[in-house]
Amino acid sequence: MYTVSVRAHYDAAHFLRNYKGKCERLHGHRYVVEVAVETPELDEAGIAVDFVELKRHLRDLAGRLDHRNLNDLPEFAGEETSAEIQARFFYERMRALLPPAVRDGLLYARVWETPIQWAQYGPAGTGLPPPRPPGGDAA
Repeated sequence: MYTVSVRAHYDAAHFLRNYKGKCERLHGHRYVVEVAVETPELDEAGIAVDFVELKRHLRDLAGRLDHRNLNDLPEFAGEETSAEIQARFFYERMRALLPPAVRDGLLYARVWETPIQWAQYGPAGTGLPPPRPPGGDAA
């Protein structure tokens, strides 16, 4: 089985309405989002999933959130803007954008809120390697 992963980043503000503590106030993060796709086959070029296409989709989605107050976006209307909810947003949108041959191999979307904390969304029971903190820029 082959696994391909890409990252993107976005800077955004948010607040948690149903949280008691400092995160109930407006604050910001430099988020890093990571997605991973798994496939048993390589194409004729020896590629499991084209990095270029995967990055393009992920960067487009991250761009929708960049330099925004997430609480103001229709994507999160009526929901909290926690890292968990953001991870689900990326997972569901990436699944919809990926070609059918690849979408079932989408393992997870992981949103890093800081270099040492993240939330992840994906199918239950997916065996995953231990996460590594994002090193450097997600370009």
